[in-house]
Amino acid sequence: MPLVLGIESSCDETAAAVVREGRDVLSNIVASQDDLHQEYGGVVPEIASRAHLERILPIVQRAVKKANISIHEIDCIAVGNRPGLIGSLLVGVAAAKALAWSLGKPLVAVDHILAHLWAPMLSGETSQYPALGVVVSGGHTSLLLLEDPTTATCLGKTIDDAAGEAFDKAASILDMGWPGGRLIDKAAQKGTATHRLPRPKLKNNNADFSFSGLKTALLYGVRGNPKKINGKTVFPKDASSLSAEEKNNWSASFQEAVVDTIIRGVKDAIKNNKINCIVAGGGVVANTRLRKHLLSVAEEHHIQLHIPELSYCVDNAAMIAGLGWHLFSTNQFANLELTASPRGIAS
Repeated sequence: MPLVLGIESSCDETAAAVVREGRDVLSNIVASQDDLHQEYGGVVPEIASRAHLERILPIVQRAVKKANISIHEIDCIAVGNRPGLIGSLLVGVAAAKALAWSLGKPLVAVDHILAHLWAPMLSGETSQYPALGVVVSGGHTSLLLLEDPTTATCLGKTIDDAAGEAFDKAASILDMGWPGGRLIDKAAQKGTATHRLPRPKLKNNNADFSFSGLKTALLYGVRGNPKKINGKTVFPKDASSLSAEEKNNWSASFQEAVVDTIIRGVKDAIKNNKINCIVAGGGVVANTRLRKHLLSVAEEHHIQLHIPELSYCVDNAAMIAGLGWHLFSTNQFANLELTASPRGIAS
């Protein structure tokens, strides 16, 4: 049974995993960089790539050791080479190519977005194609029509902020910290959606998403309408004037608007395409409201929902190795001229 070593470095998580037969996770090591980017309120690409350089070899070694195997027992090296931060991706791609060359093992290139849609399979689920892929993360909000695990057509994507990025900015507006997704979700569970925020919709019923206007509506709602004073934009108030209850209510209102927008897109995609199931993945799929509403949509349309465990929602290398196994088993190999790309299937 093939063993695949997966390497993931698309953003700010340095990760390596060993997966047998595409589903049996023997190890899954993820080194987060949250502490490095905390003071900046977001990922700084240069800091991320330097941290990957420092961590990539120890993380690979830990993954192999935890899997209780020798590195020479690996049958294939899988690496996420697109999309993502180019400096971060280059570190993982270089490491994977070096390992493949030195060990004499085949190399496969994995699209990070499609890998998120393999994550539910790591818990033993099996998707029936064609499927609707729903990827919601810090950098991506995409709807994909999947013919198989690696053949996809983009039905809609974000044209500005991704949902995860919108949550981060909302948490910043509310002075709650970073990363924002978990903080907004936690606060929303204690609040009530008392504020009516817009559900963004592009002209001509376009299937793409836009969250920048929603973020602006929250900003003006919390801080008031800005004025120009001596050439500078000045708001009449800020989040420090809000009580904990008010922050919770704004969080609930913002989260409801984001989830409603995504679910509307999912329903439109189901109506306009023949699919057998929904497959979801990405960091924002850990959001409690989104998980609940995706399940409701699946039940309403009498189709299955495949959704990852919380530990596989975040960027991880097990999903890279899992989809890498599919590429390996179907002879979709890469060569040592493989490069990194900031764009992927839904970019």
